[in-house]
Parts: sequence; structure tokens; C-alpha cells
Amino acid sequence: MTASEPAIATYSPQAMGARRFGRFNWLGLLTLAERETRRFLSVWQQTVAAPLVTAGLFIGVFSLAIGPSRGPVMGVPFIAFLVPGILMMSVIQNAFANTASSIVSAKVMGNIIDTLMPPLSPLEIVAGYLAGGVARGLMVAVAIVLGCGLGLGLWPVNPLWMILITVAGACLLGALGIVAGVLANKFDHMAAVTNFVVTPLSFLSGTFYSIESLPPVMQAFSHANPIFYLIDGARFGYIGQSDSSPVLGLGVVLATTFGLTLLAWIWLRRGYRLKP
Repeated sequence: MTASEPAIATYSPQAMGARRFGRFNWLGLLTLAERETRRFLSVWQQTVAAPLVTAGLFIGVFSLAIGPSRGPVMGVPFIAFLVPGILMMSVIQNAFANTASSIVSAKVMGNIIDTLMPPLSPLEIVAGYLAGGVARGLMVAVAIVLGCGLGLGLWPVNPLWMILITVAGACLLGALGIVAGVLANKFDHMAAVTNFVVTPLSFLSGTFYSIESLPPVMQAFSHANPIFYLIDGARFGYIGQSDSSPVLGLGVVLATTFGLTLLAWIWLRRGYRLKP
């Protein structure tokens, strides 16, 4: 080609399977995470304020009904023993609700394709949904911590551990919410998982009692319940006392979270119950 000849644009097609966004689509992931966060913030009265009111009612009712006649538990007043369990129960229920309701509502309204069609890998979709669940769980946790701190004078003694176990708990139930959302075809199915799985495991995890007071069979059942380790870990972060090793509990939580996340990734990769 001489200097007088016009330059001809050349086009080199991308290799098969290559993505123009690179190995990981950070922009798409952040966009999905922002969408999930905006979704629950648009109704913050229900998603952030309501859990604070519910937690306050639990604490108020139990302190009035049992508190005056109940002695110290784990060396602290009963109300101080109760707060971490109520906090973690609120966090995990809201993290589960955020991911599960987002997927189920998209399937019911027929716009799940808007999430599946963009250039997002299954891992990026899972991470985006988890980010929304963790954001909602952390906001609920901050609201309850501030409420209990300003109203009752109770503050976490191990704040860094409290943040770690709260994020781990939100990830665990957020991953379970993705699995439940993929399985469910309508809101009744999601409600069944909430009523028969999440709520019983939450209430039977030592939220309102120490498992040392249980018979051996129930103690064994509690140790097989991953939510027990979340409640116990939150208690260690708040009052510095726990029924089991916090490190062991964190390991169980992370292993369970990994298993659920892997299952969610496999189902999203195959389009299980998502694609027609």
C-alpha cells in the first residue's frame, strides 16, 4: 500500500468463546448488584425499617415475659443474651427473602430473560444476586445494632468478628434463596421454603436459649444445623460468649455456603427451571 492509497480498516473476529468484556464482566456484575440493591431500597420501609420493628417487638416481649424471672445466661443478662440471636435471625431471613423473591418475581412476571440474556456468566449472576442479599442483610444488622446500642446500651464487644459472621450469614441464606428461587415457580413455593425450612431452623438454632440446656439428642440436632453456628457466632461477636468454637462455626458456615453457591451456579449454567 502506497502513501496515496487510503487505509483499509481490518476486522479480526474474536475467538470462539471469547468475551468482549474480558474474563470477568465487572460492569455487568456491578449493574446487577446495583439493581438488586435499588430494588429493596425502593421499599425500605418494608425491607429495612420493618425488621427493626420486628426485632424490637421480639426483644420487648421476651424481656417483659421472661426477663424479670430469668437469671443470667452465659454470665450476662437475658436481654443481652437474646439480642445477638434476634439480630442474626433478622439478617438471614432478609437475605434469603431478597434473593428468593427477586428470582421468583422475575419468573412469575416473565422477565427473568432480562437477567439471563445480558453478557453475564452464571457465576456473575450468582455474585450479583448475593451482593443484593448481603447489602440488605448488612443494612438490617446496622439498624438493629444502632437501635439496641442507643436504646439498651448494648454494643458488640468484637465488632470485626460481628461484621465477618454477619456477611457470612447473609451469603449463606442468600445462596439458599437463589436455590429456592430457581426451584420455585410461584410465591407459594417460596413461602413453603420459608415456613418449613428457614423459620424452623432459625427458631431451633439457640436464638432464645443456650443449647447446653437441651437433651443430648436435641444438642446433636442443633450442631447439625448451620444456622446454629451463625447465631452462636453472632453471640460471640456481641457478648464474647458462645456454645461452640467460633472458628469451627465459621468453617461450617463457609463450607455450607460454598455448597449452596456451587449448586446455584450449576443450575444457572444449565438453565434449570429458568429457560423454557
